[in-house]
Amino acid sequence: MKAHKYWSIGALITMIGTFYTGYKGLKSSHKYFALSSLLCMIMSIYTGHKMISGSKKTRKKAEATETED
Repeated sequence: MKAHKYWSIGALITMIGTFYTGYKGLKSSHKYFALSSLLCMIMSIYTGHKMISGSKKTRKKAEATETED
């Protein structure tokens, strides 16, 4: 959960940087901020998916105990 929060904050900061450099017309900096923002967003989605989906092993054990009861 911590990793998801940090990647999300990183994505927000880099999106602000992307907007600012685009507004100022700094094409080289804008490109790097956009790429880093994309990386942060991808990692945020990945860590959020891992957080929501959970482990398949624990899910199968939980289902097995529910059916026994």
